[in-house]
Amino acid sequence: MDAEQDSLENPFSMDADCRNCAGLCDARTNVVHGYGDVGGEFLFVAERPHAGADRTGVPFTGDTPGERLQSILGELGFARSAPDADEPDLQNVFVTYLTRCRHPERPPTDEEVRTCEPYLNAEIRMINPEIIVPIGQRTLDALATDYTTNSPGDVDVEDAHATTIRGRGFELVPMLPLESQTDAQTEAFVEHLLDNVFSRDYRQTKGRRGR
Repeated sequence: MDAEQDSLENPFSMDADCRNCAGLCDARTNVVHGYGDVGGEFLFVAERPHAGADRTGVPFTGDTPGERLQSILGELGFARSAPDADEPDLQNVFVTYLTRCRHPERPPTDEEVRTCEPYLNAEIRMINPEIIVPIGQRTLDALATDYTTNSPGDVDVEDAHATTIRGRGFELVPMLPLESQTDAQTEAFVEHLLDNVFSRDYRQTKGRRGR
């Protein structure tokens, strides 16, 4: 897909009525696919929609964790809207999840994560980001397994928060879960990107771009 897009919300027109996971279909409010700039060089991935996103259908909106991420994106120059925006105005960044549906009483099962893999893999392939930010341990484990030489559990997200890990064709910059981050940890993440990623030519991780 070209970087010229009609909508930031679910720009790849993925199935908004997905029925692949029987245990989630009746528990969710919305299927929450990715959102943002399809030409973005940065990709943020969390484990599953928070309660606000489940209600609104737009990733990282409608609640405190969403406001924290939108505030981070604003400080990094990726968001041109207020942190509580219902439809954030994003540039150079795409935000998404391992799993697209939220059960209000439990995290996704391993089978549900595997069932959703094609959605995430397709977004990564089509966006072709330079930097991927896995939010939380489970997301870090999944992406480290697929895109680095690490195995699940090799890297602790608390130790890796606001650091850079070399991936295959891009870099990972892990982030602690939004709902448990302190203001100091959020500041450390923003400073790491500004001082250690933006200050150099991160495009060298791929060696090509064409944008």
